[in-house]
Amino acid sequence: MIDILLSVCSGTHNSSFPVAIGLVGCLLIAIICRSWTNPLSAIPGPWLSNWTGVVTTYHWFMGRRAQYVDSLHNKYGPIVRVSPTEVHVNDIPAVKEIHKVGSRYLKSDWYFDLTTRSTVTIFNTTSPSYHSHLRKLMSGPISDANLKQYEPIIMERVSLALEGIDDEIRARGAADIFKWATFLATDVIGELTFGESFKMLERREKNQYVEDLETIASNQPFKTTFPWLVTAGLYIQLGVFRRIAELIQRLQEYATQSVQRYQDHLKQNPTNPKPTLFTKLYNAEEQDILNHKEILANAQSYIVAGSDTTALTLTYLIYAVCKDWKIKDRLVKELASLPPDFRDTDCRELPFLNQVITETLRAYPVIATALPRIVPSGGAVLAGYSIPGGMTVSTQAYSLHNNPVVFPAPQTFDPSRWETPTKEMNDSFMAFGGGSRVCIGMHLAKVELRLATAHFFRRFSSARVSSKEGMSDADMEMKAWFLAQPKGHRCLIEA
Repeated sequence: MIDILLSVCSGTHNSSFPVAIGLVGCLLIAIICRSWTNPLSAIPGPWLSNWTGVVTTYHWFMGRRAQYVDSLHNKYGPIVRVSPTEVHVNDIPAVKEIHKVGSRYLKSDWYFDLTTRSTVTIFNTTSPSYHSHLRKLMSGPISDANLKQYEPIIMERVSLALEGIDDEIRARGAADIFKWATFLATDVIGELTFGESFKMLERREKNQYVEDLETIASNQPFKTTFPWLVTAGLYIQLGVFRRIAELIQRLQEYATQSVQRYQDHLKQNPTNPKPTLFTKLYNAEEQDILNHKEILANAQSYIVAGSDTTALTLTYLIYAVCKDWKIKDRLVKELASLPPDFRDTDCRELPFLNQVITETLRAYPVIATALPRIVPSGGAVLAGYSIPGGMTVSTQAYSLHNNPVVFPAPQTFDPSRWETPTKEMNDSFMAFGGGSRVCIGMHLAKVELRLATAHFFRRFSSARVSSKEGMSDADMEMKAWFLAQPKGHRCLIEA
């Protein structure tokens, strides 16, 4: 057909012209039929999404899928078709139905491509029973009540981070908060999970490990779109796919080394081992409840989830507060009421501090983009539309958090909106996911954020966003892959 069309274009078609016209007609008929027969065709959306999700995939690679889908919601309404097999929902009752405890909308296999297909983890499993099994093993040590025993470790790391920030400001004129927040969160999750930190705050400079953490997000579209090429990347030269495969291999090695260090510690202290967030998992391996491969895979998930997410939230919090002197002044005055040796229990009692944290999580959700689920067999009705079973239905925090009906002036950073939150605001808040798959590290993240924020603004009350080295708001533009990142990979603050 292509040869015939080329001959038509070149003027040498002769008798081929009617054939070409016929073939083009058949193609158009096929396209129209696909539109009519697509079970999602009745759902509003761009005309091209009836046949392909290529536009959505393009924005996924550009780190703007969340913003693109939100623009579709603004144009088409609370439910929108983004591909022949996927719809996005921004309707509160529908979102609650999808993510409620006991939901029949299960995670899709897409999560295996995002992480690893070789091993099931608490994050990628599509099995509710297996997820419940893992969560019981892992949730106890990281519960709100049990985190008090780890507070001295967090405080030690926060103090080291503040010393590093202070020294960098004196030497450079500004400190890169994104870098220091990454060092802090990485060290905390390392020590709490494996009994020993990664010593990033002592090194004070990025190494291969931190550079790998910073590139995970931008590599995610390649992993989910071309998973077979990433797998092949270790064996043949495939440019970016080779680099991603090597990155995955290094992350596995980090997890292996971390687990081995703690196992060595257990051998040396069998009767009085250092408690960690993973202690129950190590015991589960000894009792043949989990195998070593599962331990390593979940350790790798902890390393990534426990460092990037908290670091990014803290970075955007400091940036947003430093951008508005009124917000900063109010926060600094409230923090001044804390005793010199304050603890997290004191920070919990400060309303504006907690409003600032919640507003940061709303305005800058670290996982801003799609959380795909599979519609159960038998289909469903969501936001007034019938969706067949087996289709993908996605929700995203970015759209829920930027709905102007629920959050007036959503682009404005306004912590005071949380003084008297409405039911709709609470129902729309999905910074940590929802239902039984809500982030297991939510309480730890909040403890870190409260302590780090309080100590930072008590020490650097005059902090402001720097313009040194060309730093601008453009550096903080959010690139929304599955894990968000500031576009410039930096956040320079003066004090």
